[in-house]
Amino acid sequence: MRRSLIVVLFAFSAAVQASSTLRVGNQVLTAGDSSERVTELLGKPSSKSHRRVPRSRGSGRGGVRVVSKDRGGEQWRYRRDGHVTVVTIVDGRVSDIEDDRL
Repeated sequence: MRRSLIVVLFAFSAAVQASSTLRVGNQVLTAGDSSERVTELLGKPSSKSHRRVPRSRGSGRGGVRVVSKDRGGEQWRYRRDGHVTVVTIVDGRVSDIEDDRL
């Protein structure tokens, strides 16, 4: 039973993979590229949202949880060729690329 659970969890984690590169035609989008480069290669996103990453201040019990939209960046979503691609932009640069087959 435990072995089956591990296999299922591994398969799920492989379904959506974050990467530092994405092939777009004969071009490559890479982590660190500018948001202008994203628009040049992928066009206007179908949607944008802020990714919020909670962070803790203080130690132990009673620490304060702060949610900062700036720290998490902005997620740009694209539907293309049977894929949903999410590009995370932080400070005007690509920090993460996720590509999921529909």
